[in-house]
Amino acid sequence: MKYDFTTMLDRRGRDSIAADVIPFDGVKPDEGFEAIPMWVADMSFPTAPPVLEAIEERLKFPSFGYFPLSDEYFDSIIKWQENRNGIKGLKKEHIGYENGVLGGLSSALQAFTTPGDKILLHSPTYVGFTHTIEAAGRNIVHSPLVRDEKGIWRMDFEDMDRKLKENNIHFAVFCSPHNPTGRVWEKWEIEKALEVYAQNDCIVISDEIWSDIIMPGYTHIPTQSVSEDAKNRVIAFYAPSKTFSLAGLVGSYHVIYNKYLRDRLVRQSTISHYNEPNVLSVHALTGAFTPAGEEWTDEMCSVIDENHRFACEFIEKNFPGVRVMRPQGTYMLFLDCGDWCREHNVTITELQHRGIKCGVIWQNGEDFIWPDSIRMNLALPTEKLKEAMERLKKYAFI
Repeated sequence: MKYDFTTMLDRRGRDSIAADVIPFDGVKPDEGFEAIPMWVADMSFPTAPPVLEAIEERLKFPSFGYFPLSDEYFDSIIKWQENRNGIKGLKKEHIGYENGVLGGLSSALQAFTTPGDKILLHSPTYVGFTHTIEAAGRNIVHSPLVRDEKGIWRMDFEDMDRKLKENNIHFAVFCSPHNPTGRVWEKWEIEKALEVYAQNDCIVISDEIWSDIIMPGYTHIPTQSVSEDAKNRVIAFYAPSKTFSLAGLVGSYHVIYNKYLRDRLVRQSTISHYNEPNVLSVHALTGAFTPAGEEWTDEMCSVIDENHRFACEFIEKNFPGVRVMRPQGTYMLFLDCGDWCREHNVTITELQHRGIKCGVIWQNGEDFIWPDSIRMNLALPTEKLKEAMERLKKYAFI
């Protein structure tokens, strides 16, 4: 490969909660086990060279004052969306800076709902959605995903429709690709979901932050692209942060075609004056959204796909009773450990702690509103992943 996906960065003491924080109070690796961070959703790979080059070039100029978003910023997004997602007709006026996807969600909640309103989400549910919605004083109604006969996570459209009607809901959050399950929705699934939302007069937030991390054989379908109604009903949020591990720089963007939705969201986000970009995050995006950045992304996805393959095969062979769907997108793996825990008379908390004690720093999946589960980050060198799985086999799943 042209780029480096084998170096395991030692991020300890380098501005990294992944490396410096254990997400379980009072539990830490036993002596002799070096921590392998596999929880919060950023990468252990070195940052893509075109991103670093763009930042380094900007640092040569010794001033960082107030600034407007450049035409290059908007053009980079337009070209990236066309190259990666086949989107045509996207214009500068449809795009707006967001200080994080969750910040955009918070602005949308305040613009289109009132305290006490109910919001529909699928579960398992990204923990950031839960915190943002509850902090805004809104109430979450979950429509659980279901597994088909092949173990693939699917939406339950009848359940969605029933809960929207029963709870008089007019605002929904859609995650595509889905975090934490790793589903890449097929076009017919998105079309059906948007029909349900339309029949219930819902404004839809589509979080598409993972849309660049798609495994071979799958295709990301932008939610707004499935129909003219979807184009005018959906507020979509994107960011380079997951693809290029830029969460620490902060910087997302929205795509909103409908002028009414766009005007209300922008008005709400400007009230607090929080929604201003960081100059380095802007240059990071323009460096990322280039042919070199696309080449790096494709290589990264092939490495993640191999990690998915290895992990799922290892789990199937060595951890009978653990249910996992091989992800179609994202670099997260979602383990349903309920059957294994019951068979071995081990609580999910005990299992989670066993992993931490042998240095595998994974995440409590129950925070994602799914019982007896664990989320794992596979964006690390394959050899380090193999070491982590061997530790789990020897010290956790026993």
